[in-house]
Amino acid sequence: MRDSLSRRRFLGAGVGVLATAGALGWLYRPRSIGTSLGDLAADPEGILNLPPGFSYQVLQRAGDRMTDGFTMPEAPDGMACFAGDNGTWVVMRNHEIHEGRPVDAALSFAGNRGGGVTRLVVDRESGALLSSNFVLTGTSRNCAGGPSPYGWLSCEEVEEPGHGYVFLCDASASTLQAPHKLPALGRFPHEAAAFDEITGITYLTEDKSDSAIYRHLPDHSTQPFVGGELQALKVSSKDRFRLSEGLKVGDAFDVEWVSVADPQAIRTSTRDQAHKAGAAFFSRGEGAWFADRQVYLCSTDGGPANRGQLYRLDIFPETKDQITLVAQAEGDDALDKPDNVTVSPWGDVFLAEDGDAPNGICVLSPNGRLRYFAENVLNHGDSEITGVCFSPDGKWLFLNLQWEGLTLTVTGPFRDFLQSA
Repeated sequence: MRDSLSRRRFLGAGVGVLATAGALGWLYRPRSIGTSLGDLAADPEGILNLPPGFSYQVLQRAGDRMTDGFTMPEAPDGMACFAGDNGTWVVMRNHEIHEGRPVDAALSFAGNRGGGVTRLVVDRESGALLSSNFVLTGTSRNCAGGPSPYGWLSCEEVEEPGHGYVFLCDASASTLQAPHKLPALGRFPHEAAAFDEITGITYLTEDKSDSAIYRHLPDHSTQPFVGGELQALKVSSKDRFRLSEGLKVGDAFDVEWVSVADPQAIRTSTRDQAHKAGAAFFSRGEGAWFADRQVYLCSTDGGPANRGQLYRLDIFPETKDQITLVAQAEGDDALDKPDNVTVSPWGDVFLAEDGDAPNGICVLSPNGRLRYFAENVLNHGDSEITGVCFSPDGKWLFLNLQWEGLTLTVTGPFRDFLQSA
């Protein structure tokens, strides 16, 4: 068990991180303080340790019968929460399954793949599960994705022939739907999608050691997922720059965007096309989250300890965008392979680990401190925590224990905990 976060360092400049009371400007500062996993209260059920005053509910387990008659699939992964009708929240949930049978061949994307998307309807006040159903079936390794006003963007983390796409899923669909593939967003091992509703641009990550960072630039902001151009991030004046090596916290770079000529990767992978055009290398791009003109991006094994980095991409309409390294693990006792990421409604960044046991959730606060918020203790915490996301009102935090097949919701005095940092 890691004793502390004492060897982590953080810095960043956040102008306008989303907060419930409006834009909140703040600065990450290099610090060497943290909190012990021992500060969390031991869970008598042996599932999830949380700070004192917090509690969780198990919403669903793999194998549970859902409202539509199907059973909840295994390997729950990326999630996002949407406003539902009649005092409900709707949680869209991926399942990172590769080979298998779709639950309905007539509505499946492929007949030999078992991945897909399920939907949970939750009461806003009690957090109780009201209903659940399949929305998408027959896809492969639905890993992360991202929310948009048009629905849930579910990403396939493969690039085998016929797969490696993003699918748009209707958050109001109470029954299984036909797949809605978005080929304009490219065909590659997609991880996450971060959508900017002002411009219609979708920012995309790719879970490969030699990955690129992408964006889809639409022809029209009101038709964001058709036509347009797939592009990759290039550090200005630096061809094929390696963002995951040899940098220190606070390093910032102007960026430009280069075209990926064949987004369907018919002959050459999109990342090879991107790097040939000078795009930056990004090692294992995983979690991505958009919050108020900023995109947070996880490099799961980047940095000097190969244990992870967090970047922030600032979107500037009138000048060049800029990417900044805001946190990285500096040693073996540090943050362990951040994967899923979300930003709370008040601006704290929540990072889920996918490293050695015990995996947990860390919170990077506006004052620059990184604290442990949760620890998976089921089966010694070997399973990664996935799908971290908040209800829009900030009352509920949703998450999965992936290989145990559990979906949980957490509530408690979030602001008191974070303000005590």
